Amino acid sequence: MDTERIDPTPGRREKLPSELPRRLRAERERHQISLRELARRLGVSASAISQIETGRVQPSVAMLYSIVNELDISMDELFDRDVEHARRGGNRSEPSDSSPVVTMDARVEIELGKGVTWQRLTAEADLNVDFLFVTYEAGGSSSPDGQLMRHLGHEYGLVLTGSLEVTVGFETHVLGEGDSISFASTTPHRLRNVGDVPVTGVWIVVGRQGSGPGGDALASATDRQA
Repeated sequence: MDTERIDPTPGRREKLPSELPRRLRAERERHQISLRELARRLGVSASAISQIETGRVQPSVAMLYSIVNELDISMDELFDRDVEHARRGGNRSEPSDSSPVVTMDARVEIELGKGVTWQRLTAEADLNVDFLFVTYEAGGSSSPDGQLMRHLGHEYGLVLTGSLEVTVGFETHVLGEGDSISFASTTPHRLRNVGDVPVTGVWIVVGRQGSGPGGDALASATDRQA
């Protein structure tokens, strides 16, 4: 079931919260992994996975990364309605009849737990790059309970509005409007809105599937919290 929210930015986005749980379940079943087995691998309860797959609970960023890594799919496939095209390797380098432009009102959106929203900024699936407009509501965090996450790839972020706390390893930085950061995704990290207004920014993850900087350093995410 779709969850309505007040969008702090203008325009109306195409939203996919009702399709996300279905796609996660379909990928799990395609890999012939039982619900209990996936839960065991992630170190959470089968009930937690069931609630995500039925749409009763939105996964955190960290949990979503853990699931897609375990199922060996790209984050972009979750946005792409043509999942089979993405699975065959469809990306911006292939000929396409569609426009390369994504207007503000046409962005595809996924709402995650902990007050986080992702909007894809590419017109088509690109399995090597996650190019996102991100929103962290006040108190929103990429992972729950202070846990850090890590995964393949390298991240580049630019804060447009608000104040975003970024913890990378043992260091914590607070980014304001116009500030940017880059770091290896294999280093444990967390993003958190420490202000009282929404944080918006542009976030890029290169090589999450092992084809970019730091891509061969780690095989899976280590945060196992829902």
